[in-house]
Amino acid sequence: MVTPLRIGIAGLGNVGAGVVKILTANAELVAKRAGRPIVVTAVSARDRSRDRGVSLDGIAWVDDAAELPTRDDVDVVVELIGGSDGPALTLARRTLGAGKPLVTANKAMLAHHGLELAEAAEKAGLPLKYEAAVAGGIPVIKGLAEGAAANRIARVYGLMNGTCNYILSRMEAEGLGFGDVLADAQALGFAEADPSFDIDGIDTAHKLSILAALAFGARIDFAGVACHGIRNVAAADIAQAAALGFRIKLVGLAEAENGELFQRVHPALVPIDHPIATTMGSLNAVVVEGDFVGRLFFQGRGAGEGPTASAVVADLVDIARGDVRPPFVMPVADLAALPRAPAADRRGRYYLRLSVADRAGVLAELTAALRDSGVSIESLVQRGTSSDGDAMVVMVTHEAREADVLDSLARMAASPAVSGQPVMMHILDF
Repeated sequence: MVTPLRIGIAGLGNVGAGVVKILTANAELVAKRAGRPIVVTAVSARDRSRDRGVSLDGIAWVDDAAELPTRDDVDVVVELIGGSDGPALTLARRTLGAGKPLVTANKAMLAHHGLELAEAAEKAGLPLKYEAAVAGGIPVIKGLAEGAAANRIARVYGLMNGTCNYILSRMEAEGLGFGDVLADAQALGFAEADPSFDIDGIDTAHKLSILAALAFGARIDFAGVACHGIRNVAAADIAQAAALGFRIKLVGLAEAENGELFQRVHPALVPIDHPIATTMGSLNAVVVEGDFVGRLFFQGRGAGEGPTASAVVADLVDIARGDVRPPFVMPVADLAALPRAPAADRRGRYYLRLSVADRAGVLAELTAALRDSGVSIESLVQRGTSSDGDAMVVMVTHEAREADVLDSLARMAASPAVSGQPVMMHILDF
């Protein structure tokens, strides 16, 4: 008789309930693929009385999640509590300390404490699995760790936050402003009551830092991710980008070059025919560029009960098969502490938007600021005057140093003819 793999789940929100559903509905299929049955024997959550749409009959309820690793009927702990510290981190440490494998969907905890947990797992010879932590049901972790293992990765980038992609997609489709779409997204449950982690790029930065470690054999450096969210993206930017042949997306980008690591989350103008430009609504997309395999494109649902629970169960199947490997592909001791690459010398094209007084000589003043900073203009458009007498000026630069573009923006912002803060967005040219 084959011994089942017994699971303890901490956190019974949508994802935790989804894991129970999958392991119940697809029990026979999962057992065949795993080589043994996978069964949930214990769960822990804050509210026992809540209806989760799934039967918990025969499953032990544990009031304190930190007790799950101590139970004799739990072989693997699944952490779905969330949060970078607190109960989630306590549970993760205790699980590995108790000599039991850990599966987590917690990107914040991994971004802040992933190296510590990976080192503990390695020393104990235990699996630490986290496919569900990045891009939900999209197997990008396995794609990097296994499918692209023969390649030197040059770049990994993409759309890693469904809330932001949903907001920007609706702004484009309906011509609405950011605030209106955000409020609607909150009412529909697509955005949190406090959406800061999503719209300010922090959620994407957590995921990007994990992908960068996998892609480049680097130590996680979440603090080194420059974050610029989508709060300042206006309906006018969306419309102007479309007229220029682009879509605006919140892009997480990591590159390793010359022994340095560059990581940034920023709104960018993406050419309309680029694969990630076609990723609309709440979908996620990740691109990996390898030296032999070329461009790999992963797309799918990056969040939600089904996709995320599916990724958790995939990790459980690996554990049931006896898969034990370093969590970040290579041992923590071999991960490189790459210095942060400065943004100043990066070259690219840029989208600039300013609100200016509609009077003679203003455009000459703006172009002089660009000239004095060594930046040339590819195109310039001036839109009609608003009720306050200002006009919108949009410029696309030729390829230029980022430091020079920022210098020109500072010169323009200092002009009394410019009202408000100029907006700069990168143009994705790869």
